Amino acid sequence: MPHCLCPTCYRQLKFITKPCCQICGRPFEYAGLDTCICAACMQQKPNFNMARSILEYDDFSKKLVLAFKHGDHTELTPLFVKFLCQADPEIFKDIDIIVPVPLHWTRRLKRKYNQAGLLGQGLSHRMKIPFNPTVLKRTHRTESQGHKKRSQRIRNVKNAFMVNTRNAVIGKHILLIDDVMTTGATLNECAKVMRKAGAKTVNALTIYRVLN
Repeated sequence: MPHCLCPTCYRQLKFITKPCCQICGRPFEYAGLDTCICAACMQQKPNFNMARSILEYDDFSKKLVLAFKHGDHTELTPLFVKFLCQADPEIFKDIDIIVPVPLHWTRRLKRKYNQAGLLGQGLSHRMKIPFNPTVLKRTHRTESQGHKKRSQRIRNVKNAFMVNTRNAVIGKHILLIDDVMTTGATLNECAKVMRKAGAKTVNALTIYRVLN
């Protein structure tokens, strides 16, 4: 079947399910914690209102992500969009617009596409929610976040984004889309600038989440 994985590969996927942190979506080990907030969010509340991810990032999923992100395997987009549509319904509640995390123009030129944009566009079509890929702009080319510690990731993306047009976000409920959530630094910085520009709420949704 198109846009599907074979049974062997599908069984290797690790779906993130409840119970999880009400804010960032980090899964809890024990049941009965559906209304709880994790220690990290209690210590410092994120700028986004809610974040959810569909799958755990591991050795198997890494192959799919790298193929999609750097290997021109954009044919994986419908499969990933299908997964995104299975997210916690609360993440889509009252959403006015879907916004992808942007690439810097130099990286976009080299890669030829923004993987977050492909996901956002596909999700917009499936969920019938408007999509605007120009809301956010990456103001400078940041270093790769791979292999960086949390504090380094936060510094790396600080002041790296801006809102192109405030009228696009003022009073809006926004769904921010990306492929992978590691520490949440990029999502947090994007949410910060949109809320500062007048967005009412910002939720974040990714395919994968690093849980190590």
